[in-house]
Amino acid sequence: MFGLIKARFKGAKRLAVVTAVGGSAAVASSFANATGVDLTPLTTAVDFSTVTTAVLAIAGSIAAVYVVVSAAKIVIARIKAA
Repeated sequence: MFGLIKARFKGAKRLAVVTAVGGSAAVASSFANATGVDLTPLTTAVDFSTVTTAVLAIAGSIAAVYVVVSAAKIVIARIKAA
């Protein structure tokens, strides 16, 4: 009984995959012909310089903490070895 159910489910699964692939291909081809939305007014109105500065400052702080922790581990290892 389970073999029959598995066989039918396998066929349905293949049909679903073929339908999904065909449907997505049709949607992709319809979007490929579209010109798209012009977002130039939004992108020119935003200034990311302050955000870039903040991200770089945070990255620098994380790097500094990593260097300090690594140096502390080296110092502790040398103290234990002595």
